[in-house]
Amino acid sequence: MDYEIVIVGAGPSGIFTAMTLAELGIKGIILIEQGKDLDHRTRSDPEDMLCGWGGAGAYSDGKLTLSTEVGGILKEFIEERPLYQLLEETDKIYAAHGAPDRIFGEPSHQLEEFAIRARLAGLELIPTRIRHIGTENCRAVLSGFRQALKERVDIRTGLKVQGLLAEDGRIMGVNLADGQIIHSRFVVVAPGRSGAAWMKHQAESLRLKTTASPVDIGVRVELPAVVFNGITDMSYESKLIHYSRTFDEKVRTFCMNPYGEVVAEENAGIITVNGHSYATKKSDNTNFAILVSSAFTEPFDDPIAYGHYIARLANLLGGGIIVQRLGDLLAGRRSTRERISRCLTRPTYTNATPGDLSFVFPYRHLVSIIEMLEALEKLAPGVYSRNTLLYGVEVKFYSNRIEISPEMETKIKNLFTIGDGAGVSRGLLQASASGILAARAIARRIEDGGV
Repeated sequence: MDYEIVIVGAGPSGIFTAMTLAELGIKGIILIEQGKDLDHRTRSDPEDMLCGWGGAGAYSDGKLTLSTEVGGILKEFIEERPLYQLLEETDKIYAAHGAPDRIFGEPSHQLEEFAIRARLAGLELIPTRIRHIGTENCRAVLSGFRQALKERVDIRTGLKVQGLLAEDGRIMGVNLADGQIIHSRFVVVAPGRSGAAWMKHQAESLRLKTTASPVDIGVRVELPAVVFNGITDMSYESKLIHYSRTFDEKVRTFCMNPYGEVVAEENAGIITVNGHSYATKKSDNTNFAILVSSAFTEPFDDPIAYGHYIARLANLLGGGIIVQRLGDLLAGRRSTRERISRCLTRPTYTNATPGDLSFVFPYRHLVSIIEMLEALEKLAPGVYSRNTLLYGVEVKFYSNRIEISPEMETKIKNLFTIGDGAGVSRGLLQASASGILAARAIARRIEDGGV
């Protein structure tokens, strides 16, 4: 079985590679996804949450972050202005396939004043423009992408790629778990975060140079939406950075969900916490993550294993996710079901086990998280309340970065790696944009007659 191009993974980066190639008139494309097709994915199946058509984005709240500073490392390959133009172009494709029209965080006098207030509170605001798709709309947008590719690309779901075939420094195709071999001139690997371990193994087999990425560990904060609505009504999601007084560690807010819900995720048998928000459906609460980025002492170079260890510890102590009132944490006592029931913040995730997060987090992480909450209190009174809920653990694993060119090509000729699984991106928009970059590079080579 021969094709011109094999794309491994049908998450945002793989989909945008396929769509760009198809728009450029390139034929002979196969898109392979180990998970289920979109219509067969369900939230009740843990494997479906991250794998399948649309990748993890199918069940995200669909934030498209129009920023060169966050969401990936493409700015290391492209100058800021061309990169921003690429991100805007990518965003317009989402809009054309059903993403809502409104963009939050447009420059304004109000936003400038907010940035000043943040600085006075010891926080740095990273300005970002965001288009919010909403969890309930993500599947419709992904379905639109699926329809756009239906007659132009050979799409195979439920098919696992076992390995990559290379010879004399050139990619030759892929071999499948069922024993089949697909030969091709080009291979684009877009495994997503769920395929990070597989990607690391392939890189080692092909002797591709990789760099360990950091791991961010923290909590999901939930509080009444009125505490943050002055901020979220203006910018929807505020990306705020703080450096803790005690340890000078970088602490940041992440994935802010106004009027949203706290949810659980499962990956490789580990249960972690996350948050979603909908375009129309609203709860009474807002949730967001506070994440601590740590520098480790050499020779330790496996931050992903460390993140797994912390998450497993929470699962061991709580049977899954642990929830604790901030007031209980500060008082040095565990939360109980009775104490949670008296909490003025009503939890949107009710399956968490009331407990004590101080048994889970290292002291320096806990101190940094508390100091971040104190700083946020100056910006939004009510954050540092005894009724604020903390869920743990939230862990963001970033795949090992593979050494690639500005065209997303590895040192193996015609082998491209893109998206979150290759360590290129950390969000929907830059993942999608990396697919466009790879597709355009391949199209140029085909048009020039080169291999």
